[in-house]
Amino acid sequence: MSASTLHDRAADLDAADPLAQHRTLFLGTAEGTVRSYLDGNSLGRPLATTVESLTSFVQDQWGGRLIRGWDEGWLGLPGQIGDQLGRVALGAAAGQCIVADSTSVLLYKLARAAVAARPERTEIVVDRDNFPTDRFIVEGIARERGLTLRWIDVAYDGGATPADVAAVVGPRTALVLLSHVAYRSGFIADVPGITKIAHDAGALVLWDLSHSVGSVPAELDAWGVDYAAGCSYKYLNGGPGAPAWAYVAERHLPTLEQPILGWLGSADPFAMGADYQPAEGIRRLVSGTPPIVGMLAMREMLALIEQVGMAAVRAKSELLTGFAVEAVDAVLAPYGVALASPRDPSARGGHITIDHQAFAGMVPELWEEGVIPDYRNPNGIRLGLSPLSTSFHEVAVAIEAIAARLPRSGNRTADQPWTG
Repeated sequence: MSASTLHDRAADLDAADPLAQHRTLFLGTAEGTVRSYLDGNSLGRPLATTVESLTSFVQDQWGGRLIRGWDEGWLGLPGQIGDQLGRVALGAAAGQCIVADSTSVLLYKLARAAVAARPERTEIVVDRDNFPTDRFIVEGIARERGLTLRWIDVAYDGGATPADVAAVVGPRTALVLLSHVAYRSGFIADVPGITKIAHDAGALVLWDLSHSVGSVPAELDAWGVDYAAGCSYKYLNGGPGAPAWAYVAERHLPTLEQPILGWLGSADPFAMGADYQPAEGIRRLVSGTPPIVGMLAMREMLALIEQVGMAAVRAKSELLTGFAVEAVDAVLAPYGVALASPRDPSARGGHITIDHQAFAGMVPELWEEGVIPDYRNPNGIRLGLSPLSTSFHEVAVAIEAIAARLPRSGNRTADQPWTG
């Protein structure tokens, strides 16, 4: 397939895209030094309005109101934005989500709370291909609490399935920790199915939504989820190091025992009491001072997602990844590039992974040319397609740039017709 055919197809898809107008709301989308940004699943582009809102905050609130800002609304922002996130993207009723800490810290808090809620049980279930942070955290908890890890081995281009979980959970299982969307393959887990299996065994489930929130719809309340957490700098465009968020089902809040007791998670912080008494509701998960500046950009993106609707975001995401898969098959597969993600659009999230032994050395060259995917060991390029800021043209540019750097010898065959 020729480069012109690829770009013609991308142009047709961009012209028909009902969400294309929203792309101009993001900084850096005008083609310049960055020709193709396909790493929105690691760091989303900022909204242009974020510049104004952050500037206004620094000048008018931080600079103008100074410490009075805490009494004038800052202390309530973690819960307010948490409720906004729950309503817009998580299918969570008010009072169950809060913005605080990093993903690592929140996963630790929730995992410790889960095993504390099942003191008679001795095992934690996790899959071997989960994101390193998730695996490392439960490894540490298992060591400090004398627990046993039960590992699930998953397909390289897939993720944990209900059958995988059913095979390992039992009367000793305290917690199952899995990701909604697998960070490498993009595989979407059956959250309600797996959650029910764990519950039937008497276990609790903690879901990591870092690679799905803002791209793949969730219904945490309807799915019966116990706990969830995720970052906000990917599809929620909160910026580098933006604070994470946590969800605790209302039924668990009265007895939630989190391990990092901080004064702002206490019932009456400004009483400066001698003994810790937990706050009512989701605020008991808070430990330290809320990261106010870091959560403001997230609020801007949530407002845009609410305007567009998660159903429309997901529809665009499936079209983007579908076009990417078709282009890989037609342009890159003849060079020996393999798809390491599900082929069924309903089974994959907002990114796909492609594998080739030349990719490790190629990615720095692509970055120099202004084509920015990311690399994941052992030999995968992830194409992260953020639905509201990525164009089909960007996908075509990246596929063409990758093809231009692949060895001309080997598995290359004659141009294949476009079948998209």
